[in-house]
Amino acid sequence: MTKVANEKGAINLAQGFPDFDAPSEILEEAVTALRSGQNQYARSMGHMPLAQALSEKIEHDYGLLFDPHSEIIVTSGATEGIASALLGLLNPGDEVIFFEPHYDSYPACAAIAGAVSRFCTLRFPDFTIDFDELENCFSEKTRMLFINTPHNPTGKVFTEEELGRLAELCKRRDVLAITDEVYEHITYDNVEHLPMATLPGMRERTLTISGAGKTFSMTGWRIGWITGPAVLVEAVQRAHQYVTFAPATPLQDALARGIRTIGDSYFHGLRKDYTQRRALLLSVLEQSGLQVAVPKGAYYILADFSRIWEGDDLSFVHHLIDHSGVAAIPPSAFYTAAPAEGEKLVRFAFCKRLETLEQAAERLKKIGIQ
Repeated sequence: MTKVANEKGAINLAQGFPDFDAPSEILEEAVTALRSGQNQYARSMGHMPLAQALSEKIEHDYGLLFDPHSEIIVTSGATEGIASALLGLLNPGDEVIFFEPHYDSYPACAAIAGAVSRFCTLRFPDFTIDFDELENCFSEKTRMLFINTPHNPTGKVFTEEELGRLAELCKRRDVLAITDEVYEHITYDNVEHLPMATLPGMRERTLTISGAGKTFSMTGWRIGWITGPAVLVEAVQRAHQYVTFAPATPLQDALARGIRTIGDSYFHGLRKDYTQRRALLLSVLEQSGLQVAVPKGAYYILADFSRIWEGDDLSFVHHLIDHSGVAAIPPSAFYTAAPAEGEKLVRFAFCKRLETLEQAAERLKKIGIQ
């Protein structure tokens, strides 16, 4: 969709990357790192200053203490972290359970590992978990449950009650929990993100994946990290060392310094700014006749267009580009077991400058998108 948007001059609310830059203090640290000799291989598990900074940050944010030497691994973005985690922990024939709609790399990475994917569908507009359906996904071959919260593309933030039930299920079934928490600092309406690893009995069976791209608006730096018990992190490392070995050293060094420089006020500002962007896009989509699901986290909005368009999601996003000059994502691509659930939906990303969103709003108003 980004390619089509570029070809047709559409405003790109499709791909989830910001059109504004990372904090200047981190960018300046990158220049310093490049000029001060930080240009050779980093330690494969992660540049130690960054691993130490991450350990301190996670303890500050959540009260979880991870040994920077053995319980943290720095990866080439969260996506490589996902691939290395599944390659390191799954054997051919093992089963892994995903919630759908899902980030598209999840089942692809499971397939590379030779594993079998099972899917529990979250349904518009509330995306609540059907625990009976989830129970039916388990078998004697189930190795792990994969959780993404805050969730892409729905904006769902799993509640403490939901996570508690998922934790009990993992313990009862003796499976690992892998959690993708890259949107951990982007939540709304006083909703707080709760890491699965903080729940009783879960630290020892949970790998948590996060990264710098969403939190610091630097998706191109490709720096992610995984935290968890040493025995699980070691399994991930055995794959990671042959996949990418290590992310760029100067960028790791810059991020380490930046994390120590940026305080809680940055994260409060991040939420405030995204709340404003969310409100703007929600308003124009509702006025245009779409039924929206109000996200509690991440920076996407899923909307049902069936009241104004009779075709499927792919035809609708091409209609949007051609008649309003705005690009969005057809979310049926994020479903595997039940793609029909996404065929009347469209996903918009609001990780854009206010000026960009205001221009998109005017285009949507003028065309009426009906």
